[in-house]
Amino acid sequence: MLDFDEHGAARLHGAAAPFLSALEGIAKGLPGGRAGIRLHDIPGLAPLLAPSAIGAFPAKLLGGEVRPVRAILFDKHEANNWALGWHQDRTIAVKARADVPGYGPWSVKAGMQHVEPPFAMIERMVTLRVHLDDVPEDNAPLLVAPGSHRLGRILEADLSAVVERCGAVPNLAIAGDLWIYATPIVHASAVACGFRHRRVLQVDYSADALPQGLDWLGI
Repeated sequence: MLDFDEHGAARLHGAAAPFLSALEGIAKGLPGGRAGIRLHDIPGLAPLLAPSAIGAFPAKLLGGEVRPVRAILFDKHEANNWALGWHQDRTIAVKARADVPGYGPWSVKAGMQHVEPPFAMIERMVTLRVHLDDVPEDNAPLLVAPGSHRLGRILEADLSAVVERCGAVPNLAIAGDLWIYATPIVHASAVACGFRHRRVLQVDYSADALPQGLDWLGI
């Protein structure tokens, strides 16, 4: 069993079950065919992710004015399947580009401005993965390298050595489970082997304010 403080990841059994029906309804209205659907201004989503609902879990860890700052729906199925190698999440979504020291490089994903902030900000963030479907061994569970969240910004060339040192643990789940992660944890995902959906809503949370000139895009 993984422990958040020690390993950077923990499973919260059934924690999203009360919100599952509403989230499934939102997911059914979204376009398919993409590896990840970046969500913004989706009716009904924000209240479900607020600190008074699913966001209560990162709020306990981060305190302050914690807020959901980015949401992505991943939907793997027979016609839309992919693998993702070992990596760290390093970017945030903002309303508009601005030249601020320490922020960069910039990128545009699904029409939304993204930037790599100082890594210390990533280290203070928490990521939730809300499972809308069961994720047994053959349905592409997320793989994490326990403890890798404590190693700072890791060069791509060093990722294999980090995984060898920390190990790789599959994060199994049933529909309604939450997995909570330290955002910088090293992780990967294989292709799904079954013939069913693997829908996961991934949400990043932060209690930080951005420097003048930048604003969180939010959800």
